[in-house]
Amino acid sequence: DSATLLEVDDEAAGQRIDNFLLRVAKGVPKSHVYRILRSGEVRVNKGRIGADYRLKTGDVVRVPPIRTAERPAAAVPPRDFAVVFEDDALIVVDKPSGTAVHGGSGVSFGVIEQLRRARPQAKFLELAHRLDRETSGLVAFPLSEAAQRAMAKATEEHTLAKRYVAAVELARGARVPSGRMEDML
Repeated sequence: DSATLLEVDDEAAGQRIDNFLLRVAKGVPKSHVYRILRSGEVRVNKGRIGADYRLKTGDVVRVPPIRTAERPAAAVPPRDFAVVFEDDALIVVDKPSGTAVHGGSGVSFGVIEQLRRARPQAKFLELAHRLDRETSGLVAFPLSEAAQRAMAKATEEHTLAKRYVAAVELARGARVPSGRMEDML
């Protein structure tokens, strides 16, 4: 096996090398990605780089051969969730309570895996944020790396914020409290 050389396009420009490798080498454990970065097996423009290196258009990334143990993939059933908004950059779906947004911690799959299965034509479909499994609500999925970076930047700069609304059912005859909770949770 020989190394693979990948040229960075405008879509991947600005992305950290560790995240780029995790996307390119789907299924490879993070620990392995960081090990090949630390050991210098991954090179950019023939030089060693750190895990926090941000790719530039035209960079040439050398990815060493990576072997992974074959394990049977869990059958992920495709599922169409209620789409609240969709354009070329973003899709927002209504996640029901009891559904995980992604697999892990004893959960084989979640919304992201089911959406990918239901939309195999989507070249890029990633999570912009998470919601707890028992929380229902809207979840945004950028449809390009540029959209994902824009959402991350807007969140970091506090120009994009998540809002939580709680629905409370009161016992018959209970006094309805008044006011508004404005504290950060």
